[in-house]
Amino acid sequence: MKKRNLVLLFFIGIGIGAVSAQVPELTREEIKDGWVLLFDGQTTRGWKSANGNPFPETGWKIENGVIYCDPSEGRGGDIVTESEFSDFELSLEFKLTERANSGIKYFVFKNTSLGLEFQILDDKRHPDALQGINGNRVQGSLYDIMPPAKDKKDMPVGEWNHAKIVSSGKQVEHWLNGKMILSFERGGEEFLKHIAESKFKDRGGFAQIDKSPILLQDHNDVVYFRNIKIRDFSTE
Repeated sequence: MKKRNLVLLFFIGIGIGAVSAQVPELTREEIKDGWVLLFDGQTTRGWKSANGNPFPETGWKIENGVIYCDPSEGRGGDIVTESEFSDFELSLEFKLTERANSGIKYFVFKNTSLGLEFQILDDKRHPDALQGINGNRVQGSLYDIMPPAKDKKDMPVGEWNHAKIVSSGKQVEHWLNGKMILSFERGGEEFLKHIAESKFKDRGGFAQIDKSPILLQDHNDVVYFRNIKIRDFSTE
């Protein structure tokens, strides 16, 4: 077995051994407020490959209420929800392994992985944290476009972080561990300025999509997700 695969299996074993999450449930208050689970904690129901194909047979696993990226037996690629959203509040927890890189994407082009990204990253060890412009590739950033607040708080590798993305009209917020760390207006002057300085500057129509699935990224690293839920404002 290749050395990289042995390392991946080591981290997976540690991660699963530390997992105590149960199958996710919504409270009565959450149901009343319009929350729905995007992941039932047991199956891949409601998810598929980002390229439009069925859910990948390798690369993703489910255990103890957690869905996690596991490339040790082959990459599965990015996955997306079967449902699409425009105005929403997305809430989930994620846990990194050392040097891991992943992301939560939204407003993505159909059957692709191109879209806005809430960056998930081991800032202390992954080289991406030192790249980009003014921190626009660190955890919580709008990847390669806009940096998060400098006083954001990341939980240590191996502990759960809470991420929240709120989209209302053209206004978007990134939250990390209970604090809003980034706010921007899609199509606004500052946003467009940052797009023009990013790797997406020549992507026509980028971030102009009004409705799309939610995407979880496979970046060939072990990353765990749980308690994935959303409140769809557009249905209210």
